[in-house]
Formats: sequence, structure tokens, C-alpha cells
Amino acid sequence: MIDGQRTAAGMIQLRIGYELVYTCPQPTPIILTLHVHSSRVSDLVRVDHLFTAPAVPVTAYRDGYGNWCSRIVAPAGETRIWTDALINDSGVPDPVALLARQHAVEELPAETLLYLLGSRYCETDRLTEAAWDLFANTPPGWARVQAICDHVHNHVRFGYEHARATKTACDVFADGTGVCRDYTHLAVALCRCMNIPARYCTGYLSDISTSPPYGPGDFAAWFEAYLDSHWHIFDPRNNKPYVGRVLIARGRDAADVAISSTFGPNELSSFRVWTEPV
Repeated sequence: MIDGQRTAAGMIQLRIGYELVYTCPQPTPIILTLHVHSSRVSDLVRVDHLFTAPAVPVTAYRDGYGNWCSRIVAPAGETRIWTDALINDSGVPDPVALLARQHAVEELPAETLLYLLGSRYCETDRLTEAAWDLFANTPPGWARVQAICDHVHNHVRFGYEHARATKTACDVFADGTGVCRDYTHLAVALCRCMNIPARYCTGYLSDISTSPPYGPGDFAAWFEAYLDSHWHIFDPRNNKPYVGRVLIARGRDAADVAISSTFGPNELSSFRVWTEPV
């Protein structure tokens, strides 16, 4: 297990960042959702400023889910986009609340209802019957969400060769393959089918909770389920509490939190992500 250097308060410090290199035949607008989420900004020791080479104007805005997004126009040729930040982390694994109860739909706060509905990658209408066949007899609440995560974790075989931009929860359910976003889409859809609000999350995830050999650096996907008046983290890909999880964005599914959205022909010629204990 990797062990980060601990601060006086018992926390660890993580170096987080990315480098994306795009090659564009013409000036190309790009929207980037890459900044650490506002809920973690106070933990930043070195801010995750977005840099580009060549330097271009960067404008920012909050999207409808509260995520911080940046806009640039990449010039013709090669554009490098990067950050290299430091953030304090509790060093504690994701919280577990085994007794968290499930709300009746009529009790749910209005702002959670959006996360009961189907979305681009989570087709609740096509999975409802299967979800109730699989999980109707599980105890409602935390145990039901964990049963969904267990099923998805065991049902899906991980492999980058199985990734594709159009793959939906139904596709994953049918072919049993995918990457972390596919595990998450299927689990989110099954939770919604069981009347549990679930929202898609993306961010950095360290290797602190794992043993070598470590895979290539990448952004990770997980989800949050609304139980007992709180949003709780679940990770069907890894299916255990992790240390060093840094949220970037939340939404209904991956369509709402794309790391980059390009509006013109381009090639992503280089992609690196790091989440390392100092």
C-alpha cells in the first residue's frame, strides 16, 4: 500500500493533475470540466489553475449542476492543457453507513427527484423489470444499494478495449463488459429503478487503497446514492471504500460531466492523469 506523507492533523497530501494534448486542423472551441469541485476547494494547497500552451483566453462558468467549467478556443495545430495541484485529504476511506434508510418517493426532497429519472446513458424504462427481479427481496436502504454494487461488480468484466462513447447501462447489462463509467452507469440505472436517487460522479482516485502493479493514471467514475437525508459514495468498479477520492463533477450521467467537449475536428494525441501521495 502506498502511504502519503501525513500532516500534523493526520491528513495526507495528494499531487493531482492532468495533461491533455489536442491537435486541431482549425480553431476549435472546447469546454473543459476539469476543476476540483467546490466542495473540495478549501482543501487545495496549490490551486488547480488551468494552463494552456500556446496561451489562449480561458473563461469559466458554473453549469446547471454546480460544476466549474472552462471555455477555450484551441488554435490550429497542437494545444497542451494541464494543471498540477496539491490537495489535502483526510486519509480516511469512504464513509460507510450500514443503517442508512431508504426514503419513500413521496418523502424525497424535490432537488433529488431528477436523479430518479432516466437519462442519456441510464435507461431506467428498459431496466426496471430486471432490477425488481434482482433486488425486490433485498433490504431497502444501504444494503440494497450495496447489493446492486455487488451485482454490477461481479457481472461486469473490466477492460479498456470494451470502452466506447455510446455504451449505455443496457449495453453493459447485456454484454457484461466495460470501464469504470460503465459500471457506474449500470449501478445508477438500477438504483433509480429501485426508487433510490443516484447521481454520477467523476474525479481523481488515488492508488493508496490498492497494491501494485498500478494501472495507468486516469479519471475515475463512481456514484452517490441518496439515503437517510444524505448523499453517500458507492463505487461499483472497485466495490470497497477508497482513500484519496477527489471529486471534480456530478451530474445525471457521463453526458453531464464530460471532461472535455470539442466542437470541431480534433485528435487527442496525449492524455495523462496523476493522483499521487506526496
